[in-house]
Amino acid sequence: MESDGLSSADQKLIRESWEKVNSSPIEHGLVLFTRLFDLDPDLLPLFQYNCRKFATPQECLSSPEFLEHIRKVMLVIDAAVTHLENLQCLEEYLANLGKKHQAVGVKVESFSAVGESLLYMLEKCHGPAFNVNVREAWTKLYSIVVKAMSCGWDVPRKVE
Repeated sequence: MESDGLSSADQKLIRESWEKVNSSPIEHGLVLFTRLFDLDPDLLPLFQYNCRKFATPQECLSSPEFLEHIRKVMLVIDAAVTHLENLQCLEEYLANLGKKHQAVGVKVESFSAVGESLLYMLEKCHGPAFNVNVREAWTKLYSIVVKAMSCGWDVPRKVE
């Protein structure tokens, strides 16, 4: 996992744009997950707490357990932003996070909808200040994080 894909200019743009989001992470996380459920409603059944299934995204988004999940997701993003110069230090953590996501039924393909939702949330937060350079910097960071998380997926091996 390398930070080389991120220039110092990218890192500066990411840090500056994250400051505003990180001042109210739950609020912005709700925007991210609302968008995610709009893009991929099939993800809703993956979120169950105490065997309770949610009938609607709104029901899920308002549950205390899901708000805790949002808090954790925002902390992971914060950790990536904090360690932009040395993302390697998060590699093992992110691979284990990937394993946990696979165990609950998340598919690697779902991460593209999560990435779109992240960019959507950042754009809603920043408006016109979320320009093409900021978008590209976040896209690079997100792809580095997803690549590390994907290492945690057990890929079935072909038996010959």
